[in-house]
Amino acid sequence: MKALIIDGYVDEPACFGVPPYISPYIRYLAGAMREQGIHMQDIFYSAIDSIRLNPKVHEKIIREADLVVIIAGMTVPGKYLRSTPVSLEELHVLSRTATGKVVLGGPIRLGFSSEGGKRASSLSGLENAYCCGADVEAFVYDLLRDAKLEDPVNVNERFRFVQEIGRWAKKGAFIIRQHPDFPNVMCELETYRGCGRRKHCSFCTEPFYGSPDHRPVDDVIAEVQALYEEGARYFRIGRQPDLLSYQAKDRGGDLPVPDPMAIGSLYRGIRAAAPGLQVLHMDNANPATIAAFPDESKEILTTIVKYHTSGDVAAMGMESADPEVIRRNGLKVMPDEMLSAIELINEIGAKRGANGMPELLPGLNFVHGLMGETKETFRLNYDFLKKVLDSELLLRRINIRQVIAFEGTPMFGNDAAVARHKKEFLRYKEKVRKDIDLPMLRKVVPAGTILRNVLLEVNDGNTTFGRQMGSYPLLIGIPAKRATGHYTDVTVIDHGFRSVTAIPYPLDVNNAELELLQRVPGMGKAMAANIFIERPYKNTRELMDKTGVKSDILRYIEI
Repeated sequence: MKALIIDGYVDEPACFGVPPYISPYIRYLAGAMREQGIHMQDIFYSAIDSIRLNPKVHEKIIREADLVVIIAGMTVPGKYLRSTPVSLEELHVLSRTATGKVVLGGPIRLGFSSEGGKRASSLSGLENAYCCGADVEAFVYDLLRDAKLEDPVNVNERFRFVQEIGRWAKKGAFIIRQHPDFPNVMCELETYRGCGRRKHCSFCTEPFYGSPDHRPVDDVIAEVQALYEEGARYFRIGRQPDLLSYQAKDRGGDLPVPDPMAIGSLYRGIRAAAPGLQVLHMDNANPATIAAFPDESKEILTTIVKYHTSGDVAAMGMESADPEVIRRNGLKVMPDEMLSAIELINEIGAKRGANGMPELLPGLNFVHGLMGETKETFRLNYDFLKKVLDSELLLRRINIRQVIAFEGTPMFGNDAAVARHKKEFLRYKEKVRKDIDLPMLRKVVPAGTILRNVLLEVNDGNTTFGRQMGSYPLLIGIPAKRATGHYTDVTVIDHGFRSVTAIPYPLDVNNAELELLQRVPGMGKAMAANIFIERPYKNTRELMDKTGVKSDILRYIEI
């Protein structure tokens, strides 16, 4: 029996699986297939981008597979550097092409939407495919075990158990070797899913997963070890709504009480299981947890900074600074509570780390089009961000999007503000980018900052774009064409709203393009032209004697 997993990519409030990331769903699914007797060599993985690049080759693979499982779903879609999630049209083509059983799963079960501000549509009419309404890894496991791959309709849909994914995660680790980015693949790790709040945000899909279902610390560590043995070196603890609430204790209040010891055990265990890891980052922190439990949160954040790698981001959903919107939509915190969470993360994580980025910074998420939104909401949101900027606090990213209303959430049918405030939203977003993002980025990575281990990913004309591996990596543009797929260090020379321009570090003056020489901090066009004309140089002394280059420039260049 041959099985094919097609990765159409996922982007949820508490899970990410767009290259270079691979979601845990892919690995669980591969492990479930193995446990039901499909041999490793008969389990294949294809990313949707790979299928687009070589459609004829993949058409043959799809037709020969006895079972095709498509993982997809963008409940909080964003913009991606070099990947495009599967489209609805492509889903139809894939399902028609397959001759074996086709199962569609992942967050797409909640509906399909390609961008914020559009209501999610159903997947009715998708021929020759069964859309799984619960956990696709559990469904496929039961389909192979009970139905012997005969009729998906006869298989009961269910959610998987943590004991099952504890097994499947280890058995499915091998699949990362088939990822087109391997070994530069970021493994998203799950600690738990489901929201522990008594009242949920009006738009969020995480409550559909039920009450929090925490994985044992040892299971997560064992998964990391299995991935590490397969060659994984990049990890993010991202599949949970609030990392600080992992293994938290329910004491009857609005929020569970954090358990610093459990998170300490997790981080120490991961470091022991993967001693040569290159990146260990996190995602998702509930600002309400930090505001309600500052002492426990401080202990946890200190532990994270001790064991992680620098450039980490604690993304927090503020959603709105408008008290009326907060009340109407059951949001997590009021502005003063959000500010206290930002302050604490800055206190622990703002110092610069080994890769050139600050150790750990907060990220903020805003959602527009919520119930109760007025034009005043935009002013309140902007004023809050301006207060953060003026307070000399650092934010790594500000994510602003329009709500997607999924059926089953309170927002469904109540998203009229999206269209009503479209023009206001675009004006406000541009103002935030110009007046907040740009000066903030100049503080986070000032000109002259050296950033280490930038993976070059895309050529666009005479510009090469790259990012550091990690959580919400900064987009870096080098004004020269360079080979992609390898790492380099860079010096930041200029800033955009959400990206920086940089030059290779140290810059080889004997071989660098004139344009790059001109961009060296402190260089200037005349000095660069002189260096360009007089080269080659045998050593730094000859360079200084021939050109009079200043000593403070030498730190950015090499012979």
